[in-house]
Amino acid sequence: MTLVLAASLAAPPALAVPPTRDAAEAVDVVLTLRGHRFTPSSVTVPAGRLIRIDLINLDAASEEFDSEDLRVERDVTPHGRARFTVGPLKPGTYRFMGELHADTASGELLAVETP
Repeated sequence: MTLVLAASLAAPPALAVPPTRDAAEAVDVVLTLRGHRFTPSSVTVPAGRLIRIDLINLDAASEEFDSEDLRVERDVTPHGRARFTVGPLKPGTYRFMGELHADTASGELLAVETP
């Protein structure tokens, strides 16, 4: 399953949920950074699954993907790419931002239960 969105740390126990039969099948999310803004700025993913994020920086400036909710910090170079995995996640909203351009670069990952 591939979703459009945009570092590699295992989720700490506070974020982890017991693995489901689908947990091994990671969900791919692509997040693009352009004009110091994440596109898309909101992405819905299934709870209980690993989430592989591919962050593509189209800007000529460096950025740092930062999320206290996901407990991730990852630098991405100008015109560079960073890949990382989070989760499995409990249902909820996980906010992230570009630390170097926090006034414009922000977004959220929405983990929802799936039938």
